[in-house]
Amino acid sequence: MPRFEYPREIYKDYTAPIVRRADDQLRTEAATFGMVPRKHIPQGVKVFDTMNARSESIGQKRSFRGAWTKLQLCLIPCEHFYEPDYETGKAVRWRIGLESGEPLAIAGLWRAWKEPDGSEALSFTMLTVNADDHPLMKRFHRPGSEKRSLVIVPAAEYETWLACRNTDEAHSFLRLYPAGAMHAEPYPLPPRRAKAGVKGINAATTPVPDAQASLLADG
Repeated sequence: MPRFEYPREIYKDYTAPIVRRADDQLRTEAATFGMVPRKHIPQGVKVFDTMNARSESIGQKRSFRGAWTKLQLCLIPCEHFYEPDYETGKAVRWRIGLESGEPLAIAGLWRAWKEPDGSEALSFTMLTVNADDHPLMKRFHRPGSEKRSLVIVPAAEYETWLACRNTDEAHSFLRLYPAGAMHAEPYPLPPRRAKAGVKGINAATTPVPDAQASLLADG
């Protein structure tokens, strides 16, 4: 269980739990959603988003290259994630999870930052793959745009993902999750929270039993 408070739903620059390997142990730690937190973007530089990292370019993009080559891999435990669907002609937030109703874990990268007071803070990004041909995930995002999907790591592969020995091995995990094992439904935001946007994840709240005890699950 995390030993810190975090919101039920996570958006850019919010704090959320991640699971990473450190000192040969699995640890659940607090991290900021977005590889480069807004407070670390220099003054005068246009604000940019680093919530997602494309699997095709993680080895080249400055924001992600260092963490990828150092294999700073993590799992992002959650109950659901959200994407916009435009099939009605306007963006409608959909909630996406596993058909089984169990929690899931998204493949991510983490990095550390030195804060002004000398302390260390973590941030993270979620890894994505092309989903143009995925029966479910191709339904989301704006018409005409490339379809993308977060990488869901199967429960049986949690520890092997975190223990990858090289980037080729890590890249083998960056694949689409079977559509038949997923469930999606419209889940609009209440009107009073409409400004929060449609992209985010539903943070987990309780531990998964047995072999998955280091991850968090649906409460």
